[in-house]
Amino acid sequence: MPGDLVALLEPLMDNQTLLLIAIMVLIVLVGTAMDMTPTILIMTPVLMPVIKQAGIDPVYFGVLFIINNSIGLITPPVGTVLNVICGVSKLSMEDLMKGVMPFLFAELIVLFLLVLFPQLVTAPVAWFGH
Repeated sequence: MPGDLVALLEPLMDNQTLLLIAIMVLIVLVGTAMDMTPTILIMTPVLMPVIKQAGIDPVYFGVLFIINNSIGLITPPVGTVLNVICGVSKLSMEDLMKGVMPFLFAELIVLFLLVLFPQLVTAPVAWFGH
């Protein structure tokens, strides 16, 4: 599977930003169907060879990956956090999503900015001696 994924993403290997955008879209889509822990356990070994081959800092990718997976916690249909809040507050999923949507969009914008400007992640990591 990792070899197939590398071959599929081969056209994007020269452009790290496009590659990361494609991977983040993939992770968001997977996050809508799977919870955070299985996504991390399944996708990390598949994506790390691609990340290493593209020359992307693994710490930077790890930060993006975890932020992206946390976005999956508030995206339907699986959205674990959404289901818990619906149960506790007795709200319908539709009413809850109306309140969550601005925050979901804000998180996606932050993720997009972190992909476009890697220094937002790598500079503080460098300050702490990575």
